[in-house]
Amino acid sequence: MLKIEDISYSVEGRPLIEGASATIPYGHKVGLVGRNGTGKTTLFRLIRGELTLEGGRISLPSRARIGGVAQEVPGSAVSLIDTVLAADTERADLLAEAETAMDPSRISDVQTRLADIDAWSGEARAASILKGLGFTHEEQLQPCSAFSGGWRMRVALAAVLFSQPDLLLLDEPTNYLDLEGALWLESYLARYPHTVIVISHDRELLNRAVGSILHLENRTLTLYQGNYDTFARTRAEQRAVLAAEAKKQDARRAHLQSFVDRFRAKATKARQAQSRVKMLEKMTPIAAPEEMARRVFTFPEPKELSPPIINLEGVAVGYDGVPVLKRINARIDQDDRIALLGRNGEGKSTLSKLLAGKLKPIEGRLHRAGKLRIGYFAQHQLDELRPEETPLQHMLRAFPGEAPTKLRARLAGFGLGAEQAQTDVARLSGGQKARLSLLLATIHAPHLLILDEPTNHLDIESREALVEALTAYSGAVILVSHDMHLLSLVADRLWLVKDGQVAPYEEDLDAYRRMLLSSDKPATKSDAKPATPKKASRDEVLALRAEVRKCEARVEKLEEMRVKLADKLADPALYEPAKIGEMEVWQKKYAEVMDGLDRAEALWLAAQDKLEKAEA
Repeated sequence: MLKIEDISYSVEGRPLIEGASATIPYGHKVGLVGRNGTGKTTLFRLIRGELTLEGGRISLPSRARIGGVAQEVPGSAVSLIDTVLAADTERADLLAEAETAMDPSRISDVQTRLADIDAWSGEARAASILKGLGFTHEEQLQPCSAFSGGWRMRVALAAVLFSQPDLLLLDEPTNYLDLEGALWLESYLARYPHTVIVISHDRELLNRAVGSILHLENRTLTLYQGNYDTFARTRAEQRAVLAAEAKKQDARRAHLQSFVDRFRAKATKARQAQSRVKMLEKMTPIAAPEEMARRVFTFPEPKELSPPIINLEGVAVGYDGVPVLKRINARIDQDDRIALLGRNGEGKSTLSKLLAGKLKPIEGRLHRAGKLRIGYFAQHQLDELRPEETPLQHMLRAFPGEAPTKLRARLAGFGLGAEQAQTDVARLSGGQKARLSLLLATIHAPHLLILDEPTNHLDIESREALVEALTAYSGAVILVSHDMHLLSLVADRLWLVKDGQVAPYEEDLDAYRRMLLSSDKPATKSDAKPATPKKASRDEVLALRAEVRKCEARVEKLEEMRVKLADKLADPALYEPAKIGEMEVWQKKYAEVMDGLDRAEALWLAAQDKLEKAEA
């Protein structure tokens, strides 16, 4: 159990956390949320003991291990798999001691402990984690020095997951993952056997992987039961109630003050006026909730072009004459909202660069509308900003003849106020840099906007504002993102980039998620003619249909159980000290049902796949 008791901490004399308390039972999965700058990362450093508290205390069980992702994995000659295996220092030390121990009693103790921690399955577990985070078997055997910084961060994440600390602290772990890696991590964290606290702006992860939300606001902590959507509803209700109470009190106060002002000078009313003055003094002010700063994006509207704005016929694209993608046949119209799906390395960024005009086709024909303007945003463009210049100077370079007041208004339209407009880019936060890059990408009213991981560094409010802006935008959008919430609200077409091909994905995002998390590979069309399978008999088809219905019924039953248990766990009374034992029982039941539900869904998908093949 993690206990945070009345803690306080200041930065340069400014209170950041003050009198904050929270209790997180063992095994809970918690999302830590709050506006940027409220101190979420600082709280992690306080828990790890890297900073010294000014007051209060943070306590964990003795010998509890705290783990988090290292800032960077060194570019050493050690292979990825060995780097991950070395992260479990107890396992590594015991294996080394097993080679040299001579005392029979000690040998027995070492072997017993190795069995207890399941040391012999270590390589399989490490390989599974690395695979989930996007590394092939061949890549796992390569040295860390063969990979870039972003990929090494995945190795660092794999290492801490493998070591399985008692308290796992993750700070924006999906920022360096693709959609497939983020979905795998979401599933992994939901089953993690110990306590997890994750700072994230990924709404889907906070809905699926955690069961509580720890909110850092106004320098204090509040723990809410349920996922992020439940937290958001509860907060909205609380704010509405508090605002109504504050409004009523303001009206009451105004009424009393009006009486005092009118009759204080009259002798006959002096006593009544004085009585109302005392009532005013005794009234405890109810502060209306501070409205969250409105996060906005304002995309300029492009003029309409005749469709299609881009047409591809038999296009191949790649690097140095070697194609990465072949035989691309597709068209893009100005009202398209397309999400690119596919694992890292399959060619999503290559396709984005082709559409943006940054790569030329190796073969085939690519036609663009004559007056087509394209806006392109990718994460590396944050590094192309000039750190010594201000956002206003960036804008003056883009619009040398425009008045600074108009340019400041454009910056304000992307949430960069007067202060940020005059601040050197090097001193801006990651979110502010992302906003500036988005502004520069859209400033000339593009007909096609290509966004490659646009939500990294953006908080939840900014992501919601981006959804609103893209919904209102009249140009075409191509999206590459690990943010399922963004994709589900914006994209109406899905393209799967896989095995050197680009093809429409006819299912929805939920089906894609299930496909990725299922051990069964989906059936895919192939140019090669497969051997004609033996046609299933009528009895076999009927048996498969019955199996599908049975699997579907099992999933529905487990889902009903999950909803009932979630409602039970959302009851605040269950978390009273006297009911800790009962609460742990219900949590265990919930974990068992979630595990069973995932297995049942996998069996259902497999049964449906067999039935489809049999009926084909």
